[in-house]
Amino acid sequence: MSSALVIEDDEVTAHVIMSELSLHGFTVDWCANGREGLAKAIAGGFDAITLDRMLPDFDGLTIVSTLRSLDIHTPVLMISALSDVDERVRGLRSGGDDYLTKPFSPVEMVARLEVLLRRPATAASHPQLRVGDLCLDLVQHRLSRGQEQIALLPTEFKILNYLMRNAGQLVTRTMLFQEVWGYHFDPGTNIIDVHLGRLRRKIEGSEQSPLIQTVRGTGYVLAPRG
Repeated sequence: MSSALVIEDDEVTAHVIMSELSLHGFTVDWCANGREGLAKAIAGGFDAITLDRMLPDFDGLTIVSTLRSLDIHTPVLMISALSDVDERVRGLRSGGDDYLTKPFSPVEMVARLEVLLRRPATAASHPQLRVGDLCLDLVQHRLSRGQEQIALLPTEFKILNYLMRNAGQLVTRTMLFQEVWGYHFDPGTNIIDVHLGRLRRKIEGSEQSPLIQTVRGTGYVLAPRG
């Protein structure tokens, strides 16, 4: 019997999901907010997760990207009322395995989960992030650019991991600070600039066009050249 964690703040939707999963032989646990859902997902013991995009405390993107950064590869079906292409792409790039928009068919929802559960377990046994010619090994914490191996300090790994998961998208200084250091952003600190400067020197060398572009006063975009 498969087990599923349902992370959904809307009680009606949650009960629809749980009822359909139970009918198909799943044992189900439910969390109504992102903080509790993330804690249970990290604790493990589930074969699959349905994850609402918009949640109290932590949103779905934060939850799934955190799980993947911790090398937790439980299949995640993201469910959201945000149906435009950009949002679906963000969900998948953050680490979601599939994306279903509301309103949805409960039968289709179960079918999608069953497809995820049939995927070979080895598919995620050695996860990597690839952006352009950058390849970040999430298990061994190794970075390569083309044929060159680049040594990263732990904080540099966390920064690059987050930027690569959000490649092509603006990552604000606040987002980066909270993701890497885990506490509220102090606009007076230069800690981000110090680490970004060192990381840039390692991955960009003397090239004229930077991989990590600064959006003045806002944040950063990892925008590799084709």
